[in-house]
Amino acid sequence: MIEDPEGVVLALFAAFCRIGGCILVLPGFSTARIPTTIRVLLALTVTIALLPVMWDQIYPRIRGTAPDYLLLCLFETLIGVVLGMIARFYALGLQFLGTVVTMMIGLNTPPAGDVLEDSAEGQLTNILTFAGLMVLFMLDFHHQVFIAIADTYRTLPPGTAFDAQKALVSLTDTLSATFYVMLRLASPFILFNVLFNLAIGFINKLAPIVPVYFISAPYMVMGGMILFYLGVAAMLSLYADAFGPIFR
Repeated sequence: MIEDPEGVVLALFAAFCRIGGCILVLPGFSTARIPTTIRVLLALTVTIALLPVMWDQIYPRIRGTAPDYLLLCLFETLIGVVLGMIARFYALGLQFLGTVVTMMIGLNTPPAGDVLEDSAEGQLTNILTFAGLMVLFMLDFHHQVFIAIADTYRTLPPGTAFDAQKALVSLTDTLSATFYVMLRLASPFILFNVLFNLAIGFINKLAPIVPVYFISAPYMVMGGMILFYLGVAAMLSLYADAFGPIFR
């Protein structure tokens, strides 16, 4: 028999605020293809599953906080959103990578509907975004996120004031690390673009009458697609390997 049903409900809702805030923006779970009801039920399921593990960190701090409980729930939600945004920023880096690759190989096709969101993206960006997210799910990145949420209750227990400066620093560091990772992944295509255009420039100097741009564009796309075909597996592998160090 539950001795303190009110405390159990308050502890459950406080945990739901942090976990639900994380799932609200977590890549894969926060896409436009998943209904809001499914997200809420998923957040509630994960909360019920993790609450026994985090009980000793949550319940003692919930008791006696009735006047400040709403403020506590607000801080818990903000902490969860920051954790989810760290993973989301890294996943959004694939859009930057896809845009760079598309520009470097000259694949200037009209944008199509995004696979995950209600927006328009290039076909190559759609492929990279969906494939990268699928690889992360295959490697159980969401388990790492849920473990990180459980660990935050030791460093940021309920009732701790939300530090906006630390949150901003964490998000900025995530963006910086993501940018460098995506730039390294796109470096073969940048090098290919520089060398190809340099060679085409020399050819144009030797034969200025020939319309080099119209002749070279198909070869540039063909060479870029061959390079993409040969390197996409390594790109996705390196992308998945870099998630753990960045999220920690």
